[in-house]
Amino acid sequence: MRALIVEDEILASEELNYLIHEHSQIEVVDRLEDGLDVLKFLQDQEVDVIFLDINIPSLDGMMLAHHIGKFATKPYIVFTTAYKDHAAEAFELEAFDYILKPYDEKRIAAMLHKLEMAFKRDHTPMEQHVEDGQATAADESAAMPGELIRDMNSHTDRRINLLRNDNIIVTDTADIYYAEAQEKVTKVYTKNGEFTMPVSISDFHSRLPQDTFFRCHRSYVVNLSQIREIVPWFNNTYLLRLRDLEAEVPVSRGKVKEFRQLMRI
Repeated sequence: MRALIVEDEILASEELNYLIHEHSQIEVVDRLEDGLDVLKFLQDQEVDVIFLDINIPSLDGMMLAHHIGKFATKPYIVFTTAYKDHAAEAFELEAFDYILKPYDEKRIAAMLHKLEMAFKRDHTPMEQHVEDGQATAADESAAMPGELIRDMNSHTDRRINLLRNDNIIVTDTADIYYAEAQEKVTKVYTKNGEFTMPVSISDFHSRLPQDTFFRCHRSYVVNLSQIREIVPWFNNTYLLRLRDLEAEVPVSRGKVKEFRQLMRI
């Protein structure tokens, strides 16, 4: 992996460069201090990840990330900052992580490991993956109807960024049980606990694989693969009981027909 450090504090830049060298195989190809210099650099060179401070000259890190987000090939963005206030905006920009200064070496090491694993996964052709006894994507596709293949291929990204306190947690969508609208935020329930996202449930649902996550109610989105029991409820609707959780998720009357078709009941 090729990395760019964007940091106007020399000591912080040197410390981060050292930690990257000590805890990963990532190559730091350059270190820059100015946002406009970064845009000029990226016109001629590509990198896989940018470690980006927010408070930098000319063009701050958030604005710079907005510009980078429009690139055809987008590098991972890891924000490195002393400020907690921008975590929600970093989530909106789909940052890979949000690291607070002063740096904690264990936190940095864990982030770097996660980053290298994500890069390997994202840059390995699906047909080369034969893990845990699963067939290759090519073999599975050969046995699937064309409509289902198209549906699966349209949702190849199975990771999503979830926000907890000041950290962005890269999460496999398969680990999400359900999401619930609560006023202006969305509560997300996963195998690794609860998250509060500063977005509407409609926005959150749009970021999930549509073949797996169903908007069963105006206030709920459920992972169909996590349903363990379908309980008849009043007005011919249902309550859904999920694996490992005590909570029950309702299916609204307007969604019953579609739900029955999806579940083949």
